[in-house]
Amino acid sequence: MGQPHQGGAAEAAGTEEDRQPLGVGMVGYAFMGAAHSQGWRTVGRVFDLPRRPVLAAVCGRDAGAVRAMADRHGWAAAETDWRALIARDDVDIVDICTPGDSHAEIAVAALAAGKHVLCEKPLANTVEEAELMTEAAEAAFDRGQMSMVGFNYRRLPATSLARNMVAEGRLGVLRHVRVTYLQDWLVDPEFPLTWRLRKEHAGSGALGDLGAHIVDLAQYLVGEPVVGVSALTETFVRERPLPGGASSGLSAVSETGGLGTVTVDDAALFTGRFASGALASFEASRFATGRKNSLRIELNGERGSLAFDLERLNELAYHDHTEPGAHAGFRRILVTEPDHPYLEAWWPPGHGLGYEHTFVHQARDLVRAIAEGQRPEPSFADGLQVQRVLAAVEESAAKNSVLTPIASSPAPLRGGL
Repeated sequence: MGQPHQGGAAEAAGTEEDRQPLGVGMVGYAFMGAAHSQGWRTVGRVFDLPRRPVLAAVCGRDAGAVRAMADRHGWAAAETDWRALIARDDVDIVDICTPGDSHAEIAVAALAAGKHVLCEKPLANTVEEAELMTEAAEAAFDRGQMSMVGFNYRRLPATSLARNMVAEGRLGVLRHVRVTYLQDWLVDPEFPLTWRLRKEHAGSGALGDLGAHIVDLAQYLVGEPVVGVSALTETFVRERPLPGGASSGLSAVSETGGLGTVTVDDAALFTGRFASGALASFEASRFATGRKNSLRIELNGERGSLAFDLERLNELAYHDHTEPGAHAGFRRILVTEPDHPYLEAWWPPGHGLGYEHTFVHQARDLVRAIAEGQRPEPSFADGLQVQRVLAAVEESAAKNSVLTPIASSPAPLRGGL
C-alpha cells in the first residue's frame, strides 16, 4: 500500500459547480475520440481549474454508433452533422478528432463561429491548409479565442521535464538529436486499405501519423525549428484489400481484383539540421516488426545527454558530462515527484502515470489558457511549422527517389602475399 497522498491542487479547489462551465463539442469518436473523452471527463476531477469542462456533444456520421459512444463516454448529446455541433450554444470548444482532410474546414468554421478549437495532429494535410488555419487562428486570438494542436507527447511529465532541463542549459550546446517512432501494424499485406493509407484522407502515411509527433517533440525539446532535411520514403506494400469490396465507398481508388492502391508512405527516414546547427536523424515506420508504439528520443550536448523511451514513460535517462569520468554515466530519473511537471495533483512519488494522462494534461493546459487569455502551446503556428517540415521531407524524398549508385569494388585477393 502506498504512502498517504500529501494533497494536490484538486483538493484545494471548490466544488465543480462553483466554476463557470466550458462546453466541449467533439467531432470524431474513434480511437482519438475515446482518448480525448477520457481527458475531458477526468481533468476537472484531478486539477484545480478556473472553469469546469462539460462534455456537451459528440459528432459522427453514424447516428447509432455516435449515440452509443456518447453514452459510453459521458457526452450529453450526439450530433451527426459537425455544422450543427458548432452551432450549439452549449459548445465553447470544438475538439477535432477526424481524419486530416476535414481539419481545415471544421477548424476555420468553428473559429468563425466564435469557438475555441483543439485540433488533432497533424494540423492539416497540406501546408496551404495549415496556413489557412493559422491565419484564422491568429484573427480569432485577437477576438479572445484560443487554438491548440494535439501533440500529446509534449504532455508527458518526463518530456516536459526534459524540456525544462534543456532550457536551463543542463546539456549545453546541442550537437545531436536522434528520434525514432516505430510500429508494426501494417506488416500483414492483407491488412485492409483504410483511410490512413489513402493520401486524399490522411495526407501522408507514417510521415504524418508518426513523423509529425517526433518532429514536434524534437523541436519542443530543442526549443528551435528544423530548418533543412534530406529524406527517403518507401511504400513496402503497394496494394491492399478494399474493406467491404468496391461498394464500400472506395471507388475512387485504383482497383485490381478487389485491391486498392496504397497512396502514402509506409516508412520515412530523414536527417535534418536545427537552426543552431545541431544535427538530427528521424525514422518513422509502421513496418518495424515487433514494435507496437516505440518512440525514442536522445539529445547529446557539450555538457550532457538526455534520453526518453515511451515504453518507459515515467523515466528519463540523464548523463552529466561535467562529472568525473570515473563515476559518470547515464542515470535514471524517476519522473513521479510532485514538483515534476503535471504531477502536483496525481499520486504519491513512485506511482507512475500512463498514455491516457497526456490527454488529461492537454485538456488542463487548454482550459487554463482560455481562462487566462494566454496563447496555448502548441499553437496552430507550431502545427504549421511541423507541416512545413513534413512537406520538405516529401519534396526531398521525391528528389532522392533515385539513389546515387555505389561502384562495386574489385574482388579481394585470396590468400596471403
